[in-house]
Amino acid sequence: MGLPGLLGLLVLLLWPQIRAEEGILHATDAENSSTEKDYCITYNSNWTALPSTFVNATYYKLENLTSSTLCSASEIPRVDLKDKAVVVMAGKCSILIKGVIAQSNGAKLLLVASKDGLLLPQDNRTGFNDLTIPLAYVRYKDVVGMSQVFGSSISVTLYSPPFPPFDYSILVIFLISVFTVALGGYWSGLSELEDLRPSPSSDEMQQRKPKDENVTFTPLTVILFFVICCVMLLLLYFFYKWLVYVIIGVFCLASAMSLFNCLSALIRNVPYGRCRISCFHKSAEVRLLVLAAFCIAVSVTWAVFRNEDRWSWILQDILGIAFCLNFIKTLRMPNFKACVILLGLLLLYDVFFVFITPFLTKNGESIMVEVAAGPSGNTEKNGESLVEVPAESNVTHEKLPVVIRVPRLEYSAMTLCGMSFSLLGFGDIIVPGLLAAYCRRFDVRTSSSSVYFISCTIAYAVGMVITFIVLMVMKTGQPALLYLVPCTLITSSAIAWMRKEMKKFWNGGAYEIMEQTDNAANEENITRGEQELE
Repeated sequence: MGLPGLLGLLVLLLWPQIRAEEGILHATDAENSSTEKDYCITYNSNWTALPSTFVNATYYKLENLTSSTLCSASEIPRVDLKDKAVVVMAGKCSILIKGVIAQSNGAKLLLVASKDGLLLPQDNRTGFNDLTIPLAYVRYKDVVGMSQVFGSSISVTLYSPPFPPFDYSILVIFLISVFTVALGGYWSGLSELEDLRPSPSSDEMQQRKPKDENVTFTPLTVILFFVICCVMLLLLYFFYKWLVYVIIGVFCLASAMSLFNCLSALIRNVPYGRCRISCFHKSAEVRLLVLAAFCIAVSVTWAVFRNEDRWSWILQDILGIAFCLNFIKTLRMPNFKACVILLGLLLLYDVFFVFITPFLTKNGESIMVEVAAGPSGNTEKNGESLVEVPAESNVTHEKLPVVIRVPRLEYSAMTLCGMSFSLLGFGDIIVPGLLAAYCRRFDVRTSSSSVYFISCTIAYAVGMVITFIVLMVMKTGQPALLYLVPCTLITSSAIAWMRKEMKKFWNGGAYEIMEQTDNAANEENITRGEQELE
């Protein structure tokens, strides 16, 4: 699997489902309402409920205070803010503090302009229960554009178009995830059959030595991996702007290798084009060399154009599927005990860093969400303080490439806010996929007609459905492992109990060794007993 693969595995769990809550700022000329224009905003629906349309909405005259960050009352110029919408610059303090100051001076709406694109309002609301005015982020370039279009006479209102009744991007993600888990598990089973196939030079059935690229996780290795994951997440939290490029590089290398492994497994079954070339006393098939060049080209193309949202997501998903398939096939769980330890620890990992860390961090932010979303807009960590970072309006913040991305084409605000994506982390595919792969290999070893593998795959699909239902009901990102782990573990355990194979399923390959040892010991005891009788 190599160092790139192991490093890639350390970060595949760092991305929960995150969706920016987007809305629209509808601006009109306060003196001539026939002129109007829309701009994109981001807001927190847990703080503010926006109407679904601007029809019959209340408009407020906009007061442009972008020369101020509004972090103290002394920054307010001598203007009347009563019953107005106010736009100020981001930076120096929380959007909630700006909102309190604006509300105390009579403002009815606060817009915070950012030069670094749209931010996500995710601050800790504790202690701000009296804050009732709507808060939203807007691009600074849009504020400048409004002034050029409408002059100083601007009236604004906010609204958020409803999402369509059914989001087809979720269906696509569901099909991709279930397909990847099923195919990865099936491929792992084929690899197990290859290992069990007798050697051509032997007359007896002998188990082949596992291939070098296969890696087995023992319970101790699982615990060590869990600790490394926690350390890696904390390092990314504090040193994101440097480590993100390391992760991008690792993903490029690991995904290119994974794509080659997946495609070469297909090509080797084709009986054509097997001509070879020799160099430095080594030979290789020409078609595999061409395939390697193709995989490297796909990975490099994605790396160069990774921020082109209109089409780069296709390459990322192709590389991501190959990445997940290769790991599910390559990384082997020795028994169900190791699966329970791995899935249980990573479930706790997901829940702790998403739901518990907001109570431990100074700003009430989730470490998992903070790392997944990237650096917070126009600020960066500098020791103990937050300092404003000058940037152009077209700056793109790097994101960790550890997700399957599918655009939400039906969303009506897409043209204003850019492409909106539904996301699923690689960890939500690979971690349950390792259990499905173990079930498939257990089926192969026990000749159980794929009952464990099929049941686990169906349980994974049911867990994904539950995840999406909760996502749509709660309207906020969910750690998918919270639903996938119980579904897959409980189902696999139930099948083992029903078939009365729990001991064998729990111990896996070790059970056969134990059984052989017990049989040998029993035979030795019987022989010894017979000798004593004689």
